[in-house]
Amino acid sequence: MDPIKTEIVVVGAGPGGYAAAFYAADLGKKVVLIERDARLGGVCLNRGCIPSKALLNATHAISAARESAHRGITFAPPTINVDQLRAWKDAILQKLAGGIALLAQKRGVQVIYGRAHFEGSNTLRVENELGQQFVNYDQAIIATGSRPALPKAFDLGNPRVMTSTEALELVDIPERLLIVGGGYIGMELGTVYAGLGSKVVMMEALDSILLGADPDLARPVLAYAKKNFAELRLKSKVLKMSTAGRQIKVLVELAGEQKEELYDRVLVAVGRVPNAENLGLENTGVTRDDKGYIKVDAQQRTADPAIYAIGDIAGGILLAHKAAREARIAVEVITGEATTGGKFVLPAVVFTDPEVAWCGLTEAEAKEKGIAVEVAKFPWGASGRALTLDRTDGLTKLIIDPATDRILGVGIVGAGAGELIAEGVMAVEMGATAKDLALCVHPHPTLSETLMEAAEVFYGHPTHTLPAKKK
Repeated sequence: MDPIKTEIVVVGAGPGGYAAAFYAADLGKKVVLIERDARLGGVCLNRGCIPSKALLNATHAISAARESAHRGITFAPPTINVDQLRAWKDAILQKLAGGIALLAQKRGVQVIYGRAHFEGSNTLRVENELGQQFVNYDQAIIATGSRPALPKAFDLGNPRVMTSTEALELVDIPERLLIVGGGYIGMELGTVYAGLGSKVVMMEALDSILLGADPDLARPVLAYAKKNFAELRLKSKVLKMSTAGRQIKVLVELAGEQKEELYDRVLVAVGRVPNAENLGLENTGVTRDDKGYIKVDAQQRTADPAIYAIGDIAGGILLAHKAAREARIAVEVITGEATTGGKFVLPAVVFTDPEVAWCGLTEAEAKEKGIAVEVAKFPWGASGRALTLDRTDGLTKLIIDPATDRILGVGIVGAGAGELIAEGVMAVEMGATAKDLALCVHPHPTLSETLMEAAEVFYGHPTHTLPAKKK
């Protein structure tokens, strides 16, 4: 079989990979997109962002029904058909993946399914059940993503020890579930399984959950977990796991004491590792850091002039929207389009109950770096919309430069925080001041008003809460 010749080859069809392939095709480039899975979309669509949000939405319906009793509206206890719930979730994934495949076809992007292996800086080999195919290219973009980390001590070869991948397959609803790790993946999936009826025990080695979020934003999520999980254990460790019949025996350390416990399933959510092995990178000039991530510059270039890397494989914050933005940077550099490189405001969202979102500078970062800031907060207990939603557990905060009034960061915890944070991204990205935000008319009654009112708090004339300071 003759080699395929193309201008750009993209390895990996996740949110970074297919965004790069589509953008390059839109700019007139001949593009080949290689994906080792049978379905396009990568981890985000198939084993991450989308399935987790689908299940979170389903379990929110359960909690919403339960919490309606105090309004005078009661429902019968829910019955859960796991097979039907799984089929509904899978149908969403299939539809989205089919849409991506159709978009690739309409754009003229050639999709090859199989494992890619670099033979050199301008050639790679793709292996699948049909054999092997060689691709010669001018430029390559590596977007192979990451996978859940599973420490050897926990890797028993037992399906009852899960990573996020297996947890999202929703094989069953375990009666007792241990979650190791209180980061965003552990907290989101803990919310799902607790909502479905599992007795969730979460163990986190640190003294708080959601590392990276300001403590006042994490606090309502911590309160939810304490109420809805069987136990939330901070400063605790899992020392050892072993198979015990149809359960997992776990040796844990709590307050300096060790004890053994039995669980029906264990979810290990202690981070992710890059998919950089077996790519043939040793045959190129690409270099990696001590954690295995590909080293890139601000324009996504690797040490090999013909190869770029984007998304999780390039390290940094492992988020789908980061990968999509880096995809555009790489393509613009390759095609000669103007680009600002890697300087952009990146929002983070944790889809727990309540949701947590932030962008720009956080209060904790400002303290750590010695940056002088002022913080303006608006509690959702003073929001009419939050009261009608029974979601007064929220908070909106602005991190402001006291010298210029410029908004340096925005943090939100509360229902729909993931949707609200985009306004914060716009404010930080565009260099808006608190006055700009305060003067923008927001519709009433909405949760979006809390951003405007937080800015009014900064100037000492909020409408719906007492002023704390005049400026």
